[in-house]
Parts: sequence; C-alpha cells; structure tokens
Amino acid sequence: MDYLVLKWIHVLSSTILFGAGVGSAFHLFAATLRRQVDGIAMATRNVVLADWLLTTTTAVLQPVSGLALVHMLDLPYSTPWVAWSLVLYGVAIACWLPVVVIQVRMRNLMAQAQRSGAPVPAAYDRLFHWWTGLGCVAFLVFLLIFWLMVAKSLPWAD
Repeated sequence: MDYLVLKWIHVLSSTILFGAGVGSAFHLFAATLRRQVDGIAMATRNVVLADWLLTTTTAVLQPVSGLALVHMLDLPYSTPWVAWSLVLYGVAIACWLPVVVIQVRMRNLMAQAQRSGAPVPAAYDRLFHWWTGLGCVAFLVFLLIFWLMVAKSLPWAD
C-alpha cells in the first residue's frame, strides 16, 4: 500500500476513534445528567451502536495502520515515541474493553427501567461512575498518543 494512503487511513481512523469517543461520551453524559429514563435509554442504545460501528473498526485500524507505517519508515519499535505509543494504546484498550461491557449493561438496565416505568436504577449510577472514570483515563491517554503521533518525541524528554 502507498505510504500516503496508509498515512491518511491512520489519521482518519484516529480522528474517527477520538471523535466518536468524545461525541458518544458527551451524548451519554448529558442524557444521564438530565435523569430522564427515556433520554438515557436512547443515549445508551446510540452509544453502544456507535461503539460497535465506529470505535471498534477504528480501534482495529489504528494499530494495524500504525505498525505498517512504522515498518514502512523502518523505525525500530524501541524508538521512544513508538514504544510509548504502543504501551499507551494498550492502556487505552484496557480501559475501553470494560467500558464496552459496562455500556451494554447500562443499556440493558435502562431498557428495563423504560419498559417498567421505573426511575434510573442505582446500579446504572454505579456503572456510570466506572464508565466515566475509565473514559477520562482513556481520553487523557489518547491525547498523549496524539501528541506522540504528531511531535514524534516524548513531551517529558525535551
């Protein structure tokens, strides 16, 4: 594959990955703060769908295209910014995988509350706190990964 095409795939997939994550988080966070069962139920359905369609595909494309670019540029994986990017991506995925499970559980809880006319369950709130914490960590990690991708240096080593 041509270097420029691969680079655009990498940039575009990172943009979609980050944008979908931030957009989904805002949508669910705003709905949850409103405390309206119908709104939260819809938001959780949308967030789960967006995660499967957008986040999952770009979460796979990112390391595939990134590793291909590293190979094309003949960079050793031990290059500091490359090594840190890989480790941080692992941290981000370690945050994201439980978030996927949490979101599905949140969606199911809210669908049940919506069907029965019940208020937002306490179990939803506990899951939402975990979802928010893991999401904040992943957000900060992705910001640092973006820095590494663009600057190609470690911010603390300069």
